[in-house]
Amino acid sequence: MRTHQTSQPHVNRWLIVLGTIIVQMGLGTIYTWSLFNQPLADKFGWGVSSVSITFSITSFALAFSTLFAGKIQDRIGIRKLTMIAGAVLGAGLIASSQVSSLWLLYLLAGVVVGYADGTAYITTLSNLLKWFPERKGLIAGISVGAFGSGSLVFKYINANFINTMGVSQAFLVWGLIVMVMIIAGSFLLKEAVVTETPVKKDAKLQSQRNYTVKEMLRTKEAYLLFIILFTACMSGLYIIGIVKDIGVQLAGLDVSTAANAVAMVAVFNTGGRLVLGPLSDKVGRMKVVAGALVATALAVLTLNFVHLNLGIFFICVATIAFCFGGNITVFPAIVADYFGLKNQSKNYGIIYQGFGLGALAGSFLSVLFGGFQTTFMMIAILCAISFFIAIFISVPGQTSKTKKDEEAVLKPHYKAS
Repeated sequence: MRTHQTSQPHVNRWLIVLGTIIVQMGLGTIYTWSLFNQPLADKFGWGVSSVSITFSITSFALAFSTLFAGKIQDRIGIRKLTMIAGAVLGAGLIASSQVSSLWLLYLLAGVVVGYADGTAYITTLSNLLKWFPERKGLIAGISVGAFGSGSLVFKYINANFINTMGVSQAFLVWGLIVMVMIIAGSFLLKEAVVTETPVKKDAKLQSQRNYTVKEMLRTKEAYLLFIILFTACMSGLYIIGIVKDIGVQLAGLDVSTAANAVAMVAVFNTGGRLVLGPLSDKVGRMKVVAGALVATALAVLTLNFVHLNLGIFFICVATIAFCFGGNITVFPAIVADYFGLKNQSKNYGIIYQGFGLGALAGSFLSVLFGGFQTTFMMIAILCAISFFIAIFISVPGQTSKTKKDEEAVLKPHYKAS
């Protein structure tokens, strides 16, 4: 049996890591969108809820773009693809500085920015994983952590731009900075070309072949992983999106105190990415996911049934944010373990649709069931179901149920184009 390995002694892999970090930080700045809702509403007389739809469109376009990003990368290469995506993303933000129509904002800041962001996100992440097959959890943590750090850092930068130069001019400067960051980072990227190499027969946690998208979709594991990712994203994104409202309505906090939870969520979200990714290399990825699902379910049930005070509220939302950040970090490595690295961008692009649908499902259920409590119960039930899937799922084609923490990877052999 064979799997892929990649290496090239003359390539400094850590420069590729640096380039990916720069790119991912630029991409992560889109998660500062909530800063722009009220200023845009005030300037143009739009409703805040109407403006906030923009980010839902951005998130959906981001997830949708990952279905096609791998095919584009195959044609033009990672460096050129990232440059183009950075230019388009920056141009979308710059053009948004000139809009006075809500629908044009949806098109530019929503569809254009989201599609460019998702295209660069999944391809640069997948490419970096190929360069470090022996440290997939750590590398995913670094890459996805950089994405989260971009959001955290630019919350202060973009807030300052809005306050000092106005919301429209802030779009212009933000777009220029992001364009420069992504294009500059792309110069450090190199394509990792997968080659076939034998692996140890006793490898229990990694696929011993490279699956195409069609082959992956014939396995039950692809759909089970989709369910787990959907659950993790639905629970995390829904609760993170309404954290201030939970604080005010359920914990009885004043608006300013509850708003502090937004910054805390960003910190713990990033922390989960940096901690649980490397941890998954040591204790096993599905153990990390299963533990995060249990912690999320307990936190959600606490929010639902326990009389909340400031401390309990902050602990619960910090736990949910930490687990969400960790789960979306571990998942790229899980997909690589289960279906091989060769077609990682395309395969993970399919599974990643759980992110986009999960982002929409929480809000939809809340409207359907009329409030937090019923939605929290649905999240807890889905976490329980996904927990059992995580416990019993195994790599396609392997009959053993043993879950050993074992990375059966030979010394990497890289080839760069």
